Amino acid sequence: MDITFFQGLWFLLIFVLIAGYFVLDGFDLGAGVLYPFVAKNDKEKAVVRTSIGPVWDGNEVWLLTAGGALFAAFPAAYATTFSGFYLAVMLVLFGLIVRAVSVEYRGHDPKWGKAWDACFTVGSLLPALLLGVAVGNIYAGIPMDANGDYAGIPLLGLVTPFTLLCGLLGLSMFLAQGASWLALKAPKPSEVQTRAAGLRLPFQVVSLVLFAVVSVYALVGVQAPMDPALGVVRWLLAALFVVAMVASVFFAKKKDCDLGAFVAQSASCALLVLLLAASMFPNFVMASADSVGPAITAMSAASSDLTLMWMTIITCVGLPLVLVYHVIIYRTFRGRVKDEDLAHY
Repeated sequence: MDITFFQGLWFLLIFVLIAGYFVLDGFDLGAGVLYPFVAKNDKEKAVVRTSIGPVWDGNEVWLLTAGGALFAAFPAAYATTFSGFYLAVMLVLFGLIVRAVSVEYRGHDPKWGKAWDACFTVGSLLPALLLGVAVGNIYAGIPMDANGDYAGIPLLGLVTPFTLLCGLLGLSMFLAQGASWLALKAPKPSEVQTRAAGLRLPFQVVSLVLFAVVSVYALVGVQAPMDPALGVVRWLLAALFVVAMVASVFFAKKKDCDLGAFVAQSASCALLVLLLAASMFPNFVMASADSVGPAITAMSAASSDLTLMWMTIITCVGLPLVLVYHVIIYRTFRGRVKDEDLAHY
């Protein structure tokens, strides 16, 4: 079955939405995991919370939009992933909810400060790790029955050496993104800014090493089917990913180039997601060797072209509004955190 224009377009758009989430909520989650390591007193902790406080909820919209778009455009893929990964999805949602509550309550409930701090860190760690594990599963393949439903062991059946490596790669990228954001937003000079800037390079090196390990493992150990026509695209995206990571290191080492380091790190996050898309196309969920059912593709899982056409029209109206919203928010709260900002979080 040949893929249609709208099926291919929405396959790409789903991954673009995921890339947007990886970049934007990536620094939120990374900052949350780094919270106890870069902030040592109440004022420093308030700086970390304030750096993400005005934007974290808008950033999570990209994840909700990606899930909603997957449900509308490729309902079969949505059904398999969300039902098969049910417990993992619930843990991710639990983490996001706990993190959101802790950010809002920590500054106004000092008696439970340590508890809220722990919730903030754990609530950030769970999504940062489990999202990568989920990506590793849909790439490596999961056992499915004839109806396309997940037929493996819930939760624990999703953890393999390869998927765990993918989870660690995702986590290291989140941490590098979070460190880059805190280095950009924390007052300079300050201990938070110095610690965050010092953590960028180690996590970037770890990310590059894990990227190499995961890539070799995927090519040699997993050997998932990939579209040969996109071979050049995959190599180009992989090269650009490495270039973006190196550029981020270069900017981080220069004085007063924290913005350049963050932009380059953000580009590397987006390129990693696009590389995943090029590696999986046209599959949304690979089928493992012991799977009864076939892989779920953009062709087999798609809604009608009429539905996808109307979704495209709606997106052409809605997406620019979302982008305008983000521009306004980030311009309003641009610059480094100031002392007078800390009272809000």
